[in-house]
Amino acid sequence: MSGKAEQYLAGRVAIVTGGLSGIGKAIALALAERGATIAVGSRREAGAALAELEASAGQLFYQRLDVGDSQSVAAFVDGLRDAHGSADILVNSAGITAHELVCGHDEQSWLDVIDINLSGPFRMIRACLPAMIARGWGRIINIGSTAATTAVADHAAYCASKSGLLGLSRAVALEGAPHGVSSVVISPTWVQTEMFDSSMAIQARNAGRSVDEEIARLVAQQPQQRLVQPRELGALAAFLCRDEALGITMEDIQLNAGALW
Repeated sequence: MSGKAEQYLAGRVAIVTGGLSGIGKAIALALAERGATIAVGSRREAGAALAELEASAGQLFYQRLDVGDSQSVAAFVDGLRDAHGSADILVNSAGITAHELVCGHDEQSWLDVIDINLSGPFRMIRACLPAMIARGWGRIINIGSTAATTAVADHAAYCASKSGLLGLSRAVALEGAPHGVSSVVISPTWVQTEMFDSSMAIQARNAGRSVDEEIARLVAQQPQQRLVQPRELGALAAFLCRDEALGITMEDIQLNAGALW
């Protein structure tokens, strides 16, 4: 990005789950560029991504966070409030998947995907929404997927979790509507991230192709003949946090590059 971005999020505090990699990191960087204090957490070591965020954010809050654990969520939100104030913006980007068909699907992997992708955002929203309502301003952005409405055969749990996330987001939109709080889902098609690379490696192995061949095959199916990039989601999320974007709520905003699959 050339020049300094408009600082319309100065004074705002933004939590981005999954903010140390992929889509989450791109969104955290975009919000930081626009002046927000960024709060990120991780179950594992933060690594180099934390240093990259520190270099971009005016203020950065980091604490261990496991969205699958209600106590961890509460401790993270309380720690942020004590350090920088309550969150004005919540981006739920943490997510996992499992390459399994329904026939023979391992039950624990099913539960894990639903817990992180659907119950995790619920826990985060439950912890952050009351303060947003009390202040009369809030933005909740949930990272969904076109798989919520079109499905992928060997990602049953992922598809189910993202469909559920859409329903949750719309219920939250109604709850927040009288109080200046919006709630939307951004649903991308394939995005070129670390999780995408891992998924392509599994699919290539299962199909007996190289990873490059698998990616080329996928790109050829896309109307725009390309993969969506994380920075595109960052720019969209940043726009949705503007004051002028309050009316965009209860929406499933598809960043599909022309592909409805």
